[in-house]
Amino acid sequence: MSDTSTQFIRKYKRASKSIWDSDSSTILFLADVADNGDGLEFSYSNYIYLHQDNVGRVLGISISKAMLDQHSEFESKYLEDIEMYAFLLMYIDEITEFCSLFADEFESIFLLEPRDFFEAAEIRWFSIIDNA
Repeated sequence: MSDTSTQFIRKYKRASKSIWDSDSSTILFLADVADNGDGLEFSYSNYIYLHQDNVGRVLGISISKAMLDQHSEFESKYLEDIEMYAFLLMYIDEITEFCSLFADEFESIFLLEPRDFFEAAEIRWFSIIDNA
């Protein structure tokens, strides 16, 4: 992956506005996508970002206000731990499809293509929730 420009992963150039002090980068797990004929066009009324620290550890996720409004069981747009896994599981099919748009880049980060990764993640995340 020699091209450093991407819509999938973003390294912060200035301090993040998130709740995490060590927030260093995000990976876009979900956004609205439309094919405008010249390529894909993204809008962000519905989004999920995975937040990471400077060595790649997951801090949590952030979700759009629209998604938060749809799910009153969640109190914040920033989710960690069990709430994060529960929310990701609610959208795992959509996340898988979205990340498949960036399959090569995704595999270069997670060492698996999106479908395999999220199939394994789904099993693990349900286990984490069940054992909480």
